[in-house]
Amino acid sequence: MKTIDLNCDLGELPESIRSGTDETLMRWVSSANIACGGHAGDDESMESSVRAALRHGVAVGAHPGYPDRAGFGRVAMAMTPAEIEVSVRTQVNALGAIAQRFAVPLVHVKPHGALYHAASRDLSVAEAIARAVAAWNANLVLVGLAGSPVLGAWRSLGFAVAAEAFADRLYEADGSLRSRRHADALLTEPARAAEQAARIARGDGVVARDGSVVAVEARTLCVHGDTPGAVAVARAVRERLEAEGFRVEHP
Repeated sequence: MKTIDLNCDLGELPESIRSGTDETLMRWVSSANIACGGHAGDDESMESSVRAALRHGVAVGAHPGYPDRAGFGRVAMAMTPAEIEVSVRTQVNALGAIAQRFAVPLVHVKPHGALYHAASRDLSVAEAIARAVAAWNANLVLVGLAGSPVLGAWRSLGFAVAAEAFADRLYEADGSLRSRRHADALLTEPARAAEQAARIARGDGVVARDGSVVAVEARTLCVHGDTPGAVAVARAVRERLEAEGFRVEHP
């Protein structure tokens, strides 16, 4: 049976943790990217998220971002590679220490927001993230944008990588994600997100904003925990992937 990972950014919104939305999302995904103190998250939210992942058999990964809570890590900060390395190492270590208390291994690291996109464009940022992760465990999988140079850079440093595509984001014709500045950047209709996920999983590419088809090869698909109606989106994506004959499981 064909397999694909379905990941979700979690532990970011206190209200989603309190309401049980984050834990409900874990019913439908196979990997959780847990915010670990940069753009969001603290010891309490990390522990809650790790415990929920353990209950649902979901793989745990770190989701470090720029230390910018006001901007939710979605705007690049003027940080040197050395500063990025220290920040990411601190975040990964914080989540790793909590996960260890529950005998839950860290499986992967996925940068968040502006840091994710900076790594995709800037080799020095990608290398800083890799050094930070290696300080915890060089066997972790690094998650990056499908088709971007960051994947090759991380492979050259000896890391396993997972190319990622997005079920709930609109793509541009050049393969980039539609900027969140635009109202249509998010795919909030469950059926539409499920169709995009299925196309990517089958290897049929994505239909870009202009109607063109963009080739995308991905090992993991993302649904965002802060997308409006995220639970319905995640459920629709999971059910569609399984209906297409895919086994949803973490790398």
